Amino acid sequence: MKVSVDLSRCQGYAQCAFLAPEAFRMHGEEALMYHPNPDDGQREQVLRAAAACPVQAILVELSEERDAPVKAPPS
Repeated sequence: MKVSVDLSRCQGYAQCAFLAPEAFRMHGEEALMYHPNPDDGQREQVLRAAAACPVQAILVELSEERDAPVKAPPS
């Protein structure tokens, strides 16, 4: 999963920091710090945080691997 934030749109509401504190955090009153490649264990929290952003500044790209069907090993 890849995360990017359009910092020119972000207005520091910090909804993401409350919903996914391991991936997003506020530094001071206005600076958002974020992890660009959070692990898949944070997937639900990151997706909720992105959906809760009032200015939709968070873009989440999901990896193709997780959604791909699992192939059986050759016999």
